[in-house]
Order: sequence, then C-alpha cells, then structure tokens
Amino acid sequence: MSRFLNPAKIGLLALIELYTNKTVPTASIVDVLSFITSHLIDSAPMPSSDPETRWKRAEATVSLVISIADFEKVLAPHTAASGMPGRSLWYVFLDRLWKIDSLDALHEFFESCSGLLAKTKEELRQDALEGIPVPGPEVILLSRNSPFGAFVRRSQLEFTRLRFHDAFELWKDFVKYRQTTAAYYRKKTPSFQRLSFDHVLLTGENEWGSGVETIASVTYGDMLRDDPNSTLPVSTDDIEKLLEFQIEHMQKYGNRIPIEIQRQFHDLLNDSFMIPSLSHYLSYLDAWRAGDYSTSFDYLHRYFDYTMQNRDRSFYQYALMNLAVLQADFGCYKEAIAAMLETVSTARENRDMTCLNFALNWLFHFGRAHPEVTKELESNSMLGTGKESLAYLRSRAKETGMWTLWSSTLISEAKMGLSNGESVALSIEHLVRSSQILVERNMRNMLGSQLSINIALWDRLGIAYLSMTTCEIFLRCHAHNSTFDDELKATSRQSSMLALKGKYDEALGLLEGMDANSLRSWKPSQYWHKFRGITKLRRDLHRNNLDGAEILLSQLLQSKNEDLEPDLAFVIDNLHIECLVRRGNLDQAFIKVEKLVSELRDENKDIALRVRLLLLKAELLDKCGRPQKGFTVAVRAANVAWRARLIPYLWPAIGAIANILSSLGEFEPAIRLLNAVLPRSLECENAAMTARLYSYLGDANMGMAGKMPPKSIKRREFMTKAVEAIEKAFNHYSSIEDINKQCEMMAKKATIMKVSGDNVLANDYAAAYLAIRRDAANMNI
Repeated sequence: MSRFLNPAKIGLLALIELYTNKTVPTASIVDVLSFITSHLIDSAPMPSSDPETRWKRAEATVSLVISIADFEKVLAPHTAASGMPGRSLWYVFLDRLWKIDSLDALHEFFESCSGLLAKTKEELRQDALEGIPVPGPEVILLSRNSPFGAFVRRSQLEFTRLRFHDAFELWKDFVKYRQTTAAYYRKKTPSFQRLSFDHVLLTGENEWGSGVETIASVTYGDMLRDDPNSTLPVSTDDIEKLLEFQIEHMQKYGNRIPIEIQRQFHDLLNDSFMIPSLSHYLSYLDAWRAGDYSTSFDYLHRYFDYTMQNRDRSFYQYALMNLAVLQADFGCYKEAIAAMLETVSTARENRDMTCLNFALNWLFHFGRAHPEVTKELESNSMLGTGKESLAYLRSRAKETGMWTLWSSTLISEAKMGLSNGESVALSIEHLVRSSQILVERNMRNMLGSQLSINIALWDRLGIAYLSMTTCEIFLRCHAHNSTFDDELKATSRQSSMLALKGKYDEALGLLEGMDANSLRSWKPSQYWHKFRGITKLRRDLHRNNLDGAEILLSQLLQSKNEDLEPDLAFVIDNLHIECLVRRGNLDQAFIKVEKLVSELRDENKDIALRVRLLLLKAELLDKCGRPQKGFTVAVRAANVAWRARLIPYLWPAIGAIANILSSLGEFEPAIRLLNAVLPRSLECENAAMTARLYSYLGDANMGMAGKMPPKSIKRREFMTKAVEAIEKAFNHYSSIEDINKQCEMMAKKATIMKVSGDNVLANDYAAAYLAIRRDAANMNI
C-alpha cells in the first residue's frame, strides 16, 4: 500500500491536467474545480441543520477511493471544450486514463505532470539560455505553492519514492479501479480491444498467441475477474485523514459514527497495510459513546501504550485526563477523582497549562454535580471553594489567552450565582461578558452552553415566552455548531414547556423527531428515554391512569441516581410525590419531602429546588386539612423566591399564603393578593399553577359571599366572581387533562349553583362531573 498515492489521486491529477489543457468548458469550471478542491483541502463543513450532512465529507472520501463513479457524476453532464464535437467531459477524462496503458506509461504520466507547474526563476533563466520561448499568458500553469500545485508536486515526489513492487501494486490497483468503465469506453472507441488495458499484453498477443492469457494471469492474478479476496486501493494518507475527520466530529458534536460509514471505514482499515495508532483512539471514543466500559477502557490503554512507547511523560497527563473522564461517565467517581488529581500533578510537573486548567475546570464542575464525593477534598483545601476556583481559572484563562476556558468560567459563575440565589444582575453581567468573548473569537461551539443559561434565566424570571424563543433560536440557528447534548437539552426544555401547557403529543413529537444516529450514543439515549418517560408519566398522572404511572415511576426511580442531571432527578421525585398524593398516601409523601429537604440542605444544591420542596410541604399540609400549619413554610418560600427572583415559585407561594388567609376567614386580603399575582402568573405559561391560583380566588370569593347578607347584590356579585374564577380554573385544568381537578372544579360549580338556587344548572354540572369521570375511565381502559 502506498503512503499517499492511490488510483483516485491519479484520477484527480488527470482531471487537473484536463483543466490546464482548457478541455473543461467555461460553464463547467466551477463544478470541476469545486470537486477537486473538496478532495484536496480540509475545509470547514457548511452549516447545516441536518446532522446527516456532517458526515458527507467522510462518505465522499470513501466513495472516491472505492469507485470511479464519483468522477462520472461530476463530469458526465458536461460537454468537452475541445476534441470531437459532442463528446462529454466524462469520455475525455476516460480517454486520458485509458491512454495510461502500461507501467511505463504511468511513469511518463507522472513525469509529464511537471509541465503543469509554473517554472521557477532558475528554470526560466535556463530556458532563456537554451532559447526556449516563455509560455504565453493564455497558457494555464499552476503556481507551485497553490493547493493544486502542492498536490501535483507531492504526488510526483511520492511516486519517485515508491519501490518497484509498490509502484507495480499501484499500477494493478489503477487497472482494477478503471476497469469498470471498459464497457462504456468500448462503445465510444471502436479501436478498443480486450487487452487494451495493458499495452504490453496487446502488442505481444501476436507473438505469444494463446500464452498471453497465462502471462496476464501470472501478472494480474484474479484481479480482472472480480476476486472477492482483493483489497481496496487505499493509501495511508486517506486512512489518516478519515481517522482525524471522524475523531474531530465525534469530539465536536458528541455523536457516534453512522453505521454505514463505520462499516465502509472498517473495510478500508482491514485492507490497509499499516493501522495507525489513532484508530485505537477512534475505537475508544466509539465504545465510550456506546456505553461499553470494558472495551473503551481497553482501547484507551492500547492507544496510549502505542503512542507513548517511544516518548517521555510529556503526554502522560492526557492519558490520565481521558481515563478520569471515562471513569466518571461510568459512575466510578472515586477513581475518576484520583486520576484527575494525578492529572493536575503531572500537568504542573510538565508545565502544561492547557491541561492543568482543563483539569481544574473539570474538578470544579464535578464537585458541583457530586458534592458528596468531593467533600473530603474540599475540607483538605485541595480544590478550594467554588468561587475561589472560578476566580483562579478566570484569571489564568485571561492571562494565557484560553478563550474557551475564560468564557466557560464566566458561564459557570453566572450559573452558580443563579443556583445560590444571588444577584440576577451580576449573573446577567457574567453572561454578557461571556457572550462578548464568544462573538469576538467566533466560538460558535460554545453557544449551546451560553444559551442554556439564558433559557434558565428567563425561566427563573417567569418569562416563559422568552425562554421558549431562546430554545427556538438555538435549535434553528446554532444547533449545527454545538454538541448533540446541547441540542438534546434545548429540545427537552421545549418539550417540557409544551407538556406544562398540556400539549403532550406535540411534546413527544419533538422528542421523537430527533436524529436517530445521534441517539445511538449511550448517555444521550438514556437522557432521551428518561425525559420521554417523564412526559408520559406526567400525562398518565393527569389522566388519573395511576397504574400506568406507577409502572413508569418504578423504571425511572431505579435509574434516578445514575443521572448526572440533578434537575431531572428532582422532577422524578416531584412526580413520585404527586403520585403518592393521588393515591392518598399523604404520610409517605410527607416523609419523602422531608428526606429530600434534608438531602438538599446537606448538599447545598440549587435554591430553586429547596423553594419547590417548601411549596410541596405547604401543599401537603393543605391536603391534610391543616393549611394554617404551612403558614411559616409558605412565607419562607415566598421570601426566598422573592430574594432570588424565582418568579415561577413566588406566585404559588403567594397563592399558598392567600389560601391560608382564606382558611383563617381573611378573604378580602386573600382576594387582593390573588388579583395582584394572577396576571403575572400567566406569563409563566404553567397551566397547573394558574389553575390553582384561580381555584384559590374562587374559594376566597365564595368566602366573601358567605359574609354578605342573604340574597343581597354583593352576595350575588361575589358568587358570580367565584363562578368565573372556578370556570377559568376548570379551563386551565382541562388544557392539561387533569381529570381529578376538572371534577373538583365541576363539583364546586354545582355547589355554587345549588347555593344560589339554580337547581337546573346544578344538575347539569353534576351530570358533566359524571361524564368526565366516565370518559376518564374509558380512556384508561
């Protein structure tokens, strides 16, 4: 196998020769040159929202190496500018290839390539002394340093370096590569004969007679008869380029290689004389993404054994760093910490600031995700506090010009500020500074992390429309430059917001529409399946399908602790509590809430989760018929939510306080509170929260009606307002298909009508109540 040359590159050289000879018509120049440059220059792929197009370059490289058909696709539609009129450019190209009819002609072809290049000053001076005229301006000559010129010069150099055996193998591969066009060329060329592929055999046929078949068999073997054991004409250069391309894409986008490309590449690799050590790293990445721990561990060791056997310890820290990331992904947290701390020590020893800063950044994020693992390290001051670590990393990144790390630390500071309930303005300042770095340095791959914090920020401020819009902007404009994890999180966030509005089918459709190949990766696939299960679980709970909900819950709770996303684990716990409440197991639900409160207090997790648990506690006390016991809890929740600007939790906290006031008979203050927060709660686009607030408003208005004299105008006015509020609550509960709450609201309306003396409407509402129950039962069946 040649190190650089293969039949496909000979075809590219022939095509470049046709271009310099002005055989390519003006109208076809752009298409032809685009085809050549796409296989010579490693250009960045054009932005595309379709993940499949990311692998087009690898497919094109493999396809060109395997078959000459790619040349036909480009050249067949075009007519040649010279030669016989009406001949296609494809025929002229084949004619040039078939004129290379012996190993000697192949040598002459490479020698003639020198004429395609512009001459040096020394060569021009020598030509002037010999009286050779200078080429005219109409002659197309390639600059020696241009992409085409560099390719021609390297091809010549590599051919002269070939041993005779390797040159002959290249010739045989070229004959086989070209042989598929023999039938077409025979139709167009009457002089074409059976042995025209080799001029030596053709001219010796008269002398050797029937012995020419024996000579051809000895020379070419079964190659001309489609030997199934024959190898593909691939060069080491092609293998290395494909390896680098695949590794770059797997690291950049977090996807696995498509199965078809993987199969074709393995065929090429099996036919390769020498297997580069980088192939072990590619196998490690693929096994890691597939969730195969033992195989990925084996390939990682194999890769660094091969690459470091002739080197010193200068690359040792990268082996440790990869090992730490691998072990953390598979749940071996203590081993991961030990490996990453050794990475820090080795990077310091080797003065590798890039590796050191990455390791410290990883340790910070790992500590935030798993505080129970890094607790001992923090007590020994190995990592320091979170703020100190980020401040150090930010200053080092700024000094060394590591823009990605600088932007990442600013995003982390914004995230930590929001998580701790600190100033929202300061978090926005960090995001703006990070955004400035991303724009100035054109770091498009970091936009996913940046916009994910923006999405969370708008969500916490209770402006769901802007959160949804930011998701849409990212998915439409920036997803093709970001990792699949970022795309998955944004899509899941969109799906979650749709589910909160009761659009379950649309939410599931968004998840189902994601790229199937990207979901072949282990962790994204796990996340996708869990989020899909959460959406179905929420739908089953609202439809009162508790048996189906408990089956989903049992599956989700089994794998909850394996998930690195604390928000996702908390959502599962939240739905578990809701399921227990719907079953009537209030004691177990209360125990679960208390357990979660103690865990979050110990781990110092996101303040929003703690506020949510306080609201759940107040809600459970209300369910138990003791809402007044939750007054302190509700006030604490409102206080913390207001200080941290957690608007989606502030309005439910105010609603809980209003409900407690109603239970104390203070209906008027409760109405004032609810009328103040209801318009703002609509901005959150959370149907369940808004419905609950309207329900509280209906209860407060009925309480005020009870204080008014019988049959008075004020009494009727408050009862009318109560019916309107209950009707709105019913509509919001209907949008999320919450059967129990729909029935509850319908029962309240029937009671109000009965109290007001309208028995007909009361009976109608009672009939509607029974119809809802009946429809729900039929739906569950």
